[in-house]
Formats: sequence, structure tokens, C-alpha cells
Amino acid sequence: MEGLVMTAQLILGLSILVGVHEWGHLIAAKAFGMKVEKFSIGFPPKIWGFQYGETEYSIGAIPLGGFVKISGMIDESLDTKNMKAEPDPWEFRAKPAWQRLIVMMGGIIVNVITGIIIFIGLFYSQGESIVTKDELNKHGILAYELGQEIGFKTGDKVLEVNGKDFKQFTDLISPETIMADNASYLVQRGNEKVTINVPITFLDQYSDKENKGRFIGFLFPFEVGQVMVGTGADKGGLEEGDKFVSVNGQPVTYFHELKEVLDNNKDSEIATVVKRKSGSEETLNIQVSEDGTLGFYPVSLLNYSHYDYNFGEAVVKGTEEAFGKVWINILGFGKIFRGEVSLSKSLSGPIRIAQIYGGTWSWVKFWNITGLLSMILAFMNFLPIPALDGGHVVFLTYEIVSGRKPSDRFLENAQKVGMVLLLGIMGFVIFNDIFQSIF
Repeated sequence: MEGLVMTAQLILGLSILVGVHEWGHLIAAKAFGMKVEKFSIGFPPKIWGFQYGETEYSIGAIPLGGFVKISGMIDESLDTKNMKAEPDPWEFRAKPAWQRLIVMMGGIIVNVITGIIIFIGLFYSQGESIVTKDELNKHGILAYELGQEIGFKTGDKVLEVNGKDFKQFTDLISPETIMADNASYLVQRGNEKVTINVPITFLDQYSDKENKGRFIGFLFPFEVGQVMVGTGADKGGLEEGDKFVSVNGQPVTYFHELKEVLDNNKDSEIATVVKRKSGSEETLNIQVSEDGTLGFYPVSLLNYSHYDYNFGEAVVKGTEEAFGKVWINILGFGKIFRGEVSLSKSLSGPIRIAQIYGGTWSWVKFWNITGLLSMILAFMNFLPIPALDGGHVVFLTYEIVSGRKPSDRFLENAQKVGMVLLLGIMGFVIFNDIFQSIF
């Protein structure tokens, strides 16, 4: 069932993004009087379609892209049989270079607008809940294996990130923070201040799927929430609102402390001292399950700060968030080209994107990921690779600046080279997805 949910989210997300991208090309082409022969979401074979006016609209069976076919344009179809004749006035090649440039930029522009609108909508409808720096440092961070490797210790209080102040916990683990040159953290450890430098190779480890969630978290005191009927917690007398004092004689304040004891006492009975809502303390004997749980939901006692945004504030926050995603990708490409990050661990294809969406349907998460992908799709399409929009933009910019149009033969050969490159990249990404998922 989880696989079906992941697949459904992937197909829906890609269909939305491909649809608006190709619509951007279509609407710009029609605005300049160009004839659009076909509009497709997905690649052939066609599974459904209809004709409206001069354009055939269809859905293809392979939901990994899409296309618009504009008369008189050398595109991925490589249909050049009519290119030797004089252009008709409705053809792409008959229009001024600046109009053709806008048509080629249309998909990128609409993807950027889509990403911005999604993030504006999320901030406006959901607001934002954060763990502030002050709240984080009341208790300190929780250092997992990867954090410990670079020098963090549980209980450290973070003062600065990359030489600057920060606002919230997520600033500590954002890709932009970790990808910065000479990234570092200044922490308070007891009575001394310690600088933790992030190694160049760290991002490679951080992006490895095996290390997901193994960097740093935050310490949080907790109390017992809902108790599951029939579990060890229920049978042992644990009640909603209880706070743990100790387990098997070990003091327990934070949830990770309880988790460590439970992991070491699977399928065993533990002696637990809890503090009731009334203030009294009771000792309970509770059976730990085989998977190291008691059977209750923990409720964090951290004070999360929630911000609701009016529309104007949401516009600012959403736009910043959208372009922040693009900047992170630019930083990531720089790291890849400098050999600081493994290409295989950085690229995600359809399988890994589906895994990012996850097997549980959440509209908030769905739109967050789709907004991110919209900005990535815009960025990737802007790369100056023949067969991508960015390749066409380069040739059209050259034509506008120089006043000389590249020959149709050159454009056709460039398109062929670009298609080979794209197919090679797609093959590598899919194989890499499979390899990473298995190993």
C-alpha cells in the first residue's frame, strides 16, 4: 500500500509540474500567433487525448516528462521535413528572436511562479512552527553518530553558525548551512566555547541515505500522551500526563534517555518511577515490547513558537523560501564540480523522489515537495544543455546579440547531441536510484 501511495504522489506531482511547464510554452507561443500542434503530459504512447482548435492535447503513458510541438521549431521530435521551405507566418522560426526567447523561457518562468505560489500558500494557510534558538539552548542539542564524528556532544548549546547568529533549530541542519565554505558551529560546552568545523567530506556523508536523521536533533523533556490499550504501558498502569523520573534506577528527563533504556531492555520488565499530575510519585513495573516500546505517544514539553502570516508576509516568506531552494541547488552543483560531493549520492531520480514523498499521504508534505521540485525543474531546465530550454535560450541569446541566426543544420545536430546527453543522464539517474535503493 505504501508503494502505491508513493507512486501516486510521484505521478500527481510530476503531472502538475510538467503540465504547468509545458503550458508556459504553449501560452507564450499562442500569444505570439505560433501554431501549437501538440501538447502532452507524459511521453508516448498516448493513452488519452482530444483535439481543441489547432492543438491536440494528450496524456502519455510514461509520466516522466512532457512536450509541446510548435510548428517550425527544431525540438526533441527532430521533425525537420518542412524546414527547407520558406516559413509560414505562424511558425516558430518565422517569429523575431525575442519572441522565440520568451516562448522558450515560458516553461521555466511558469515553474518559478508555481513554486512561489505553492510556498506562499503554505505559509499563508499553515503558518510556521519553530524551535527557537533560546528554546533550543534551554536544553541543548542531541548529538547522533554523525554529529559526534565531527565533534558535537549531547547537551552542547549552539551559539553561532558559520560565524553568524541564527533564529531556529532548522538553521543548524539546513543544506545551505552545511554547504557553506568553511562551515562551522560555535557551541557552549559547560564553561567553555568550542568551535566545531565541518569537514569538506561531511556533505557526502550527510546526503547518504544511511545517515538520514543521524546528525543532530534537539533534547526535549516530555510527558506521557495517549496510552494504547492492551500495551505494556496500559497494563503497567501508565497514565496520560505522567512524567518519568527514573527507569531501572537511571534518571530520565529527556525522551532519548528513555529510548536508550528501552532499547537495552527489549522484551523485559522495567521498574519505572513516574510523577503523576497530582505531584505524587509512583513506582510501576512495565513490560517492554520486543521492538523496544511501551505503548504510548510522547508529548514534547518544548515550547514551539508558531507564527501565522498575513498574505503580504506570506508573499515575502514564500518567495524567499522558493528562491532559497534554487540557491541550495546552485551551491550543491558547485560542491559536485569541485569533487566535494559524490554525484551518485546527490542526484535523485523518480524512485528516490517517490521515496521522498513517502508512503503516507500528507497534503502539506506533498505541496512542500512539489514546490521544491518546481523550483528544481526550473533550475535544471535553465542549464545550457542542448535539448533543454536553457540550450535554446543560449542559441537565441547569441542570435539577438550577434544578429546572426545559427543554421538549422547546427540546431538539429545540437538537438541530437542534447538528446543523447539527456538520455544518458536519465539512464544514469534511474540506474543510480535502483543501486542506491538496493545497497
